[in-house]
Amino acid sequence: MQIPHFPESNHPLVKSLFHHSDEELLTLFQRYREQGKYFTAIFCRYSPLVYTLIRHSARSPVQADYLFSLTWRHIYHELGGLDLRNGNVMGASSLQSWLINLTAICINSADLPPVESIYYDLKAAPPPLWCYLEQVLDQLLPVMRLMVVMAQTFHWSETRISAYLQAEGEEISPAQVKNQLQEGYKLLEAALPQDIRAIYLGEELTETPQESSTLPIFN
Repeated sequence: MQIPHFPESNHPLVKSLFHHSDEELLTLFQRYREQGKYFTAIFCRYSPLVYTLIRHSARSPVQADYLFSLTWRHIYHELGGLDLRNGNVMGASSLQSWLINLTAICINSADLPPVESIYYDLKAAPPPLWCYLEQVLDQLLPVMRLMVVMAQTFHWSETRISAYLQAEGEEISPAQVKNQLQEGYKLLEAALPQDIRAIYLGEELTETPQESSTLPIFN
């Protein structure tokens, strides 16, 4: 079994946090939710452990990658309210044991779709980037969000997206779809935490969002 390598673990923003304890990283994540580097550091520290547990239970590498990312999405949402200072949480007294227990819960409760129905690409959108992208996707208008998902997840052309939306009662031309997609990409990129843009999109911390999108959304 080969454990995926995540290049973000070598990014200076992430490496600068490696000296922190689990408890310190958890506190920083909860205190500064507008920053993404703390969750990314936790992910880089424990992704080999979580992936190993999941890969042994998944029937295929594609399903393993998908469940791995779903598990980290669940971890992301649960970490915000996690408090290990007052005794055991789910039978765990440390972040590591809590992650093991939560991963086991995700494995046991998973109802994974067949391989051919999974469009997620672990290399294109690692779990931290996926979590923050989902968060900012929710800020888009519903029609724009739908167009972005159709284009990025299912690789639909502007013409096909236009035809689908027109069948649903939305009068929008392929050219308008293209313009809306570009606007959606710019809004998404601008809404991402600046450190996430630096870690995953190669943006300098002092730069403004680029005009063209480099977002690898669910490719």
